[in-house]
Amino acid sequence: MITDGLNPEQALAVKTTEGPVLIIAGAGSGKTSVMTRRIAYLLEKKCAQPWEILAITFTNKAAKEMRERVHKLIGDIAEDIWISTFHAMCVKILRREAHKIGYESQFSILDASDQLEMIKQCMVDLNYDLKKFDPSSVTWKISSWKNALYTPITLPKGSKSQLELLAKEVFFLYQHKLKAMQVMDFDDLIGQTVALLETHEETRAFYQQKFRYIHVDEYQDTNQAQYRLLRLFADQHQNLCAVGDSDQAIYRWRGADISNLLNFETDFSHALLIKLEQNYRSTQTILNAANAVIVHNQERKEKKLWTQADEGEPIVIYGAIDQDDEAVFIIAKIQEHAARGGRFEDCTVLYRANALSRAIEENFMQAAIPYRILGGMTFYDRKEIKDVMAYLKVIANPSDEISLLRIINTPKRGIGDGTLRKLLDYAHDRDLTLLEAMGKTDDESLALSGKVGEVVKQFYQMIMYLKEIEEGLTVTEYVQQMLYKTQYREMYASSSKEEDQARLENIDELLTVTRAFDRRRRGTLADFLAETSLLSDIDKEYGKTENAVTLMTMHAAKGLEFPVVFVIGAEETLFPHARSLDSIEGIEEERNLCYVAITRAKKQLFISYCTERSAFGQVRMNDPSRFLAEIPDHLTVRSLADHQAVTSWSEGTKVRHPLYGVGVITAVEGTIEDVELAITFTSRHGTKSIRPKLTRLKILEN
Repeated sequence: MITDGLNPEQALAVKTTEGPVLIIAGAGSGKTSVMTRRIAYLLEKKCAQPWEILAITFTNKAAKEMRERVHKLIGDIAEDIWISTFHAMCVKILRREAHKIGYESQFSILDASDQLEMIKQCMVDLNYDLKKFDPSSVTWKISSWKNALYTPITLPKGSKSQLELLAKEVFFLYQHKLKAMQVMDFDDLIGQTVALLETHEETRAFYQQKFRYIHVDEYQDTNQAQYRLLRLFADQHQNLCAVGDSDQAIYRWRGADISNLLNFETDFSHALLIKLEQNYRSTQTILNAANAVIVHNQERKEKKLWTQADEGEPIVIYGAIDQDDEAVFIIAKIQEHAARGGRFEDCTVLYRANALSRAIEENFMQAAIPYRILGGMTFYDRKEIKDVMAYLKVIANPSDEISLLRIINTPKRGIGDGTLRKLLDYAHDRDLTLLEAMGKTDDESLALSGKVGEVVKQFYQMIMYLKEIEEGLTVTEYVQQMLYKTQYREMYASSSKEEDQARLENIDELLTVTRAFDRRRRGTLADFLAETSLLSDIDKEYGKTENAVTLMTMHAAKGLEFPVVFVIGAEETLFPHARSLDSIEGIEEERNLCYVAITRAKKQLFISYCTERSAFGQVRMNDPSRFLAEIPDHLTVRSLADHQAVTSWSEGTKVRHPLYGVGVITAVEGTIEDVELAITFTSRHGTKSIRPKLTRLKILEN
C-alpha cells in the first residue's frame, strides 16, 4: 500500500490531494517520501494522468532522487511526469514556446562566468572603469531586479546609489545584447516564462489545464519570480502542494522571500496546514539542541522536532586556542572515529565562510586525512571543457556572441584584437551577428587584409559545415567530429606538457558524459547543452565515492546528512556573520543556518570556536557565538583546549608516517607543546616538515 509505514501526518499529506496544502516539513522528516507517494496516490487512487502532475525542486540531485523513487513506486509511467528544477522546467517550456516572445527555440543559456564577462563588456562599452566599479556588484543588482520581475523599462524611478544608476544603464544594454544574440541568463529562464504566460492567454490556459496537480519543494526558498510562476500555473485548479520549512530559510541574499511560505494561508484562504515533526535522521539530543536554538526566531511557522530514536551522545562544544588547535581537535575525533571502524566519508566539516577551510586543509594534509571540498572548481568550470562547450553553443545558436568570442582564436588562428574590433563594429553597424559579419569577408568596407580575411572566412565556413552535419548524429559522434574539424583536441594531443595531457583527459571524460547522455535519452545537441548548463555546483561535485572527509559551507550542506558533523568558527562576527548583525532579519537567517548545520548530524555533533583566530588577513579575538548560549547545558559537554605536554622528540629517531612511510628525524624545532620536525623519508618524498600533534607518527626501533 502506498501509505504503508507512514506516520499519521505523512499519510494525511499523501491523501489530501484537492485544494492548496502547505506541508511544514522539519529536517529529516521524510518529505521526499511524502511527495513521491503523493504522486503515486494521485495516479492510482485519483486516476490522474502522469502528464497532469508537476513536481519542482531546487537541485538536479533532488529531482533525480525524486524521479527514481517515483519510478520504483509506479514504473515506467513515471517518465511522463514533469519532475525537474524550476530552470529545467522553464527551458522545456521555452524550447516549445519561445517564438511567441521573440526568441528562437535554440536560444543559448548563459552560465554565471559568461554572464559576468558580458556585464564587463557592457560596462566597457558604456565607458565605465572596471577598477572603479565592481562588475560582480552590477551583476548581482541586475539579477536581484530580474528575480523581482523588473525589466529595464519597468524599473522603479529614483535611485538610492551610484551603483543603482550605473546598473540601470548596464541593464538596458545587457538585455538588448542578450536578445540580439538569442541568449538568456538563468534569471531570464524564469522571468521570460512568466512574461510568456502573462502575455499569451492561450498558452497560459494550456499550462494551467495541463498542470492539474502541482508540487513544489523548498517553498521557503522561492523568490518573487518563482512565486509568480507558481501562482500562474495554479490559478485554475488551486491544487498547489507547497513543501517547506521557515526554519531552513537561508537564501535571502540571493532573492529568496520567506513571506511566500509565511503568507501561504493568506494567499490561499482555504489551505490545509500539515506539520511533519517526526524526525528519522538524528538523535533526540541533536533535535533538542536544534529546537532550543530556533525557538528564538519570530518569523517562522512553529514546530518541534522529535524522534523515536535514542537520546544519543551529548553535543561536544570545544573552545580552541586558535584555528590550528581547532583543526587538531577535529583530527583527533576523526581518528577516533576511524579507529572504531568508521569511515572518513562519515564526517563533514561545516563553516560559515570558505576562508575558514584553509587551516583545516593544511592540517588535514599533514595528518594524512583525505578530504574533498564541495563547491571547488568543477569539471564544467575547467578551461578546456568550457572551450568545447562554447564551440557547441555557437553551432547550436550562431547568434551566441559570448561563446563565439571565447573560441574564435582557440586554437590560435591569427585573428587578433584588431580584426575582432573591425568585425564587431561592422556587425553592430549593420545589425548583424558577429558570425554573420565573418561571412562578409568579401565586403571591401570590412577592410580585412588578404591573409586575415582568408582565416576569418575559413573559420566561418568551418562553423557552417559543423552546423550542416549536426542532424542525424548522436551527441558523442557530433562532438568527435567537432573536435577533429576544429583541431581542438589535437592542440593538446601534440603537446608534451603534463597540464595539457590532463586537459586531454578531461576532454576525453566529456565524451564519457556524452555517451551516458546518448544511452539515456538520445536527445539533440540543444538538449545536451541545456542539461549540462543547468547542473549546479552541488550536483557536479557531490556523489563521488571517495572515502574522504567532506569540507563545505553550511549553505552547501543543506539537504545532506552525515553521521559525524563538525561545525567550526562558532564565533560572533563569523557566525553569526558580521554582515547580519545590523538587522533582526539577518540574525534570524543566521539562526536558521545554525539550525540547518545542527540537523545535518545523525549521531555525533561537535561545535568549536577559537579564543584567537587568524582569518581574512588579521588576528581576531571574538566572543563565542550567541547560538552556543542558546543550547541548554544539559545537552552538551563543554571543554577548553588542553595544554598538556607531548612526547619528546630527538634527532636520529626513526619513525613511520601514515602517508610518507619510514623516515628519520633530522631536526627538531618549536616548543614541547607544539614541536615541528624535519623528517627525511626513505621514499621519493624527501624531507618534510611535520607537526607530530597533527599526525599519527609511530616511533620505530633503530
